Amino acid sequence: MATDNLTAVTHRSRPESPVRRVRLGAVAAIAAIVPVVLLAAALPAGAATSPTIASVRERGGITVGTKFDQPLFGLTDPATGEPAGFDVEIAKLVVREVFGAKVARNVSFVETPSKARESALTTGAVDLVVATYTITPERDTVVDFAGPYYETGQSILVPHSDTTTDGVADLAGTRVCTVTGSTSATNLAAKAPTAVPVLLDTYSACVAALRAGEVDAVTTDEAILLGFLADDPSGLRLAGRPFTTERYGIGIPEGDRALERKIDAALTRSFRDGSWTRAWKRTIGPSGAPVPEPPTRALKRECACP
Repeated sequence: MATDNLTAVTHRSRPESPVRRVRLGAVAAIAAIVPVVLLAAALPAGAATSPTIASVRERGGITVGTKFDQPLFGLTDPATGEPAGFDVEIAKLVVREVFGAKVARNVSFVETPSKARESALTTGAVDLVVATYTITPERDTVVDFAGPYYETGQSILVPHSDTTTDGVADLAGTRVCTVTGSTSATNLAAKAPTAVPVLLDTYSACVAALRAGEVDAVTTDEAILLGFLADDPSGLRLAGRPFTTERYGIGIPEGDRALERKIDAALTRSFRDGSWTRAWKRTIGPSGAPVPEPPTRALKRECACP
């Protein structure tokens, strides 16, 4: 009996060979990894790192904030009741590439005026904002941006009969309309401090005021003004050249860096494969504006895209 006990103790205390220890360690490591791999395979791509992607895919649909009153970029189509334009096309392209085909079939567009863009994202009313949304350091403290996907500059729209206004210096003492909460309002105050600002909710309201003689000029990004000009080329004109540089980005929830990287990569692909140019030609091309170069260099400075 004592011999049996001694044998058992000796067997338990005998050192394992180094080969056996290595094999056991490898098995344990594999056993630990397999559940993680299986879990990752079961999750949608990107869901583990982007809360927005995970939430959107779980719902099976996405809500995008855009403009409903801006020709060429986001304007309600009377035939369908849906917004159409370059921003809308960029939003559809990004959703398809980043969130997948199922989500791309369930995109809801919500009207998001300039002053409501940050709050729409921070309250969760929308998942993305694609709405002629200029990237600025101030906005970047509240929300994050992917992109830019377009570059333009602030310009001035006046009646065709106005032959004296030819740039921002000529706005001194005049009534100039722009939109509440826009970078255009900030730039107007900085570049033409003696102009009389008239702040309305939308650029379409500003253009209506211009036609009615209630203001002397409208100022915002030239790309936006081109849409209104295309609707009334005999009654309106652009005065001078752009006096700022504006880069449009896609507004996303603050802190979702994984989503930012995925959107940036999708935009980079669209620049390369021609889908960005095709979207431009379908939407802004009919206005007669020449196709610009996509903002490849600006995007590369902002992201670590392949």
